[in-house]
Amino acid sequence: MKTAIGLMSGTSMDGIDVALLRTDGEGRVERGPFLGISYETAFRDRLKRCLDDARTIRARDARPGILAEAERELTLRHADAVRRFLAAHDLRAADIDVVGFHGQTVLHRPDERLTVQLGDGGRLAREIAIPVVYDMRANDMVHGGQGAPLIPAYHAALAATLAGRPDIVAPVTFVNIGGISNLTFVGSDGPVAFDSGPGNALIDQWVEAHAGIPFDQGGMIASEGGVVAALAARYLDHPFFAAEKRRSLDRNDFLPPSGTEASLADGARTLAYVSAAAILRSAGHLPEPPRTFIVSGGGRLNRIIMDDLADLAGKIGASVMTAEEAGLDGDAMEAEAWAYLAVRSLKGLPLTFPGTTGVRMPVSGGVLARPGT
Repeated sequence: MKTAIGLMSGTSMDGIDVALLRTDGEGRVERGPFLGISYETAFRDRLKRCLDDARTIRARDARPGILAEAERELTLRHADAVRRFLAAHDLRAADIDVVGFHGQTVLHRPDERLTVQLGDGGRLAREIAIPVVYDMRANDMVHGGQGAPLIPAYHAALAATLAGRPDIVAPVTFVNIGGISNLTFVGSDGPVAFDSGPGNALIDQWVEAHAGIPFDQGGMIASEGGVVAALAARYLDHPFFAAEKRRSLDRNDFLPPSGTEASLADGARTLAYVSAAAILRSAGHLPEPPRTFIVSGGGRLNRIIMDDLADLAGKIGASVMTAEEAGLDGDAMEAEAWAYLAVRSLKGLPLTFPGTTGVRMPVSGGVLARPGT
């Protein structure tokens, strides 16, 4: 068993998630405490500007424009997050075997075998005096994978801990609704996973552009609107949903509507419906229909998305529950996964599989940075 910390900064760019896990990197999982640290608006805006500068990247180590300075600041913020987490839970650096560091994705082009996550693993290891595993997507792409999603290995371990509960009927599919949503189907032949479509990103961009707020808290804005059928159909008719070959998505693969296509409330309501419907549309590519959906990520807090998802899932005979209803932590799950993957990386165990990323064979990955190097 190893004691690991996972660090996650997702596509919503809203902050850093820190979670502790004790695990053998296989079937044994003991979940520990969690801490979420929000970015202030100025830094969040700077990260968004990084997306524009990243468009010109052709080599993974390139850092044009503001990217180099943003990477340094992002790394130092993660170091501070670890120190705050340790202090809050009366832990020392020596108590932690490894940190799994995701960094901030600013470019993901799987068709070009190109993915870029800002984050200096070596600097982080020196700052916190703990070994750090980072850059966990790249080796998958070298071997023909999409580089995402990486969390399915952890989902499979969690599913094993839930087996036997009468309210959780197999097969189970984990749904993470972040900026982009993804699915993990846990069946008898191992996990099958892929990105399922836009999650919160479109809604966040819409309400920020038209109301000046970063997200639609609890779906309050959407609750006052109606679905614009033509607009929803335009998103759901995207070739991504019909393609037999599943691929991972970049934040810019789906763009928000123009300001003239809907009112503020109708736009938020329509995009919430699209988030839910995209999950069911993509679930049609799974080996068999799921019976239970377990939802994590910020989208589970949007009651409109969850109501639509429950309604649509009911039509195929499936139930929907939040991670908390399953006894898990929907905020901590991705950060926990990065801790789990770091331990697997240390042991040389596969992080990705043909059924999760399309990689040619199960492969491990990640780069290990030690504090003294």
